[in-house]
Amino acid sequence: MKRRFMAVAFLVFLVGCGGDSAPAAEPPTDSQELTSIRLPMGFIPDPQYAPFYVAQEKGYFTEEGLDIEFDYSPETDGMALVGANELPFAIVSGEQVILARAQSLPVVYVMEWFQRFPIAVISKASAGIENPQDLAGREVGLPGFFGASYVGYAGLLSANGLTQDDVIASEIGFTQIETLKADQVAAVVGYANNEPVQLAAQGEEINVIYVADFTDMVANGIITNESQIAQDPQLVERFIRATLRGLADTLADPEEAYEISKNYVEGLDDSRMNVLESSLDLWRADTLGLTEGDSWQRTQEVLLEIGFLDAPLEDLQAAYTNEFVLSAQP
Repeated sequence: MKRRFMAVAFLVFLVGCGGDSAPAAEPPTDSQELTSIRLPMGFIPDPQYAPFYVAQEKGYFTEEGLDIEFDYSPETDGMALVGANELPFAIVSGEQVILARAQSLPVVYVMEWFQRFPIAVISKASAGIENPQDLAGREVGLPGFFGASYVGYAGLLSANGLTQDDVIASEIGFTQIETLKADQVAAVVGYANNEPVQLAAQGEEINVIYVADFTDMVANGIITNESQIAQDPQLVERFIRATLRGLADTLADPEEAYEISKNYVEGLDDSRMNVLESSLDLWRADTLGLTEGDSWQRTQEVLLEIGFLDAPLEDLQAAYTNEFVLSAQP
């Protein structure tokens, strides 16, 4: 049976046990304390989180009355806690929001940080894999048949008239670089701002097929929950406003943002500036943070195709809103 959504039982349990939310938090006066927020990041400290580090370092969160603690726990933990109204926000991938809503978790996606789905298929140039059709009959290594990597891979095949039977997929864990360099597979699936960057830095000549060049799906962003929106929408707007300011500053001056990131990523030296540089185009948009209904529809279609969803959501539009991104614009 395919793996649909990790820790579903834990998520539903938390929702059932979740208490009433905290009282609405207003921006503080000079004599008031800041509102403390623990933010699940979903990954280890990394320069790709520069927009949040910039917002913290420059006092944008403080100006909104917020005291942010970065929590590098797994994505599923953040989804569970926000779904149960134990925490107000988390960073998660868009497809996980649809899967959570299918399990009656009342999470709502309120800002699309990554405007381009960040998954890619990477191969050595010598393999001759230049477009998706070249994957037919070849062996491709994936971290596993779950998560954004698998969903992106499936979406890429579907958008190009390929089925999963046309490609030989194998589970390799998070060993993409080692496996590809050892020629154990013809291509690997990874993050566009990670494996291709590392391989290029090691002198490998590679071809990269970016999922976002062929299909538009919902990528990483900010979630809250229905109770938070109903009871304290101002807190959501304040958090989004500060985050958007950090994102805009990072895009405007990535060198400064990287230097700031050194205060939050232990041992970070200049060697990983390429990670941040490769992330910038994934974030850019005419209106930062805006999400599009068509990309949600496409993401749901892919989840249905691979059997992660049994049926479409009754109200897909309830899974996301642009209300706070638009109200937080300068």
